[in-house]
Amino acid sequence: MIKAYMNWSGGKDSSLCLHRIKQDKRYSVESLLTSVNAAHNRISMHGVRRELLVEQANAIELPLHTIELSEQPGMAEYEQAMMERVGTLKAAGYTHAVFGDIFLEDLRIYREQKLASMGMECVFPLWKVSTKELMEEFLGLGFKAVIVCVNEKFLDKGFCGRLIDESFVRDLPDNVDVCGENGEYHSFVFDGPIFKYPIPYTSGEIVYKRYEAPQTTASSDNRMDQASTFGFYFCDLLLP
Repeated sequence: MIKAYMNWSGGKDSSLCLHRIKQDKRYSVESLLTSVNAAHNRISMHGVRRELLVEQANAIELPLHTIELSEQPGMAEYEQAMMERVGTLKAAGYTHAVFGDIFLEDLRIYREQKLASMGMECVFPLWKVSTKELMEEFLGLGFKAVIVCVNEKFLDKGFCGRLIDESFVRDLPDNVDVCGENGEYHSFVFDGPIFKYPIPYTSGEIVYKRYEAPQTTASSDNRMDQASTFGFYFCDLLLP
């Protein structure tokens, strides 16, 4: 079997992607890899606390590896940290990296080029599948997720902290991709078929932050695209 690691954001697309790749007997997914804001101990861009990320990995029963980043990393810092961690995984026998990207062509090309330079191949189980179909599959499988971050350009503060369900989908504006593929929102998955048990959490305060947009996109899990010139609302999740 092909030894692979999952690029894990803790959100909806990563969860569905991991579920799909686990059904493919060609691959053995043996680790999770997540970009973390080391200054605040939170998942990069999603803002989820490290302890909840660790709890997810425990419930999935896969080792967790992290790319430790500063609060607002530039491309050079991101790429150096990413390549160092991927190099460690390659030395451990990993040959493939799994991503939950759906339709962002430039991001896929970026990933493939960077990892190919290290002798790693990329796998995209959700690629070009209708996001409407993916959302229906996500909900139909019994996954449960909460919105932890929204981009104010697309969604108002009221969406932050909501559960992803049929009412959430109905309330999304027409200009918002149902899976948030353009960075409209990010989520935290706390239950579903890939988890041995549901992740307990309580919702804390909702905070507002603004970010400067860098010159180039690094990764969807650490996404800082043009929309990043706008502010973001974050719902802080806590372990009970």
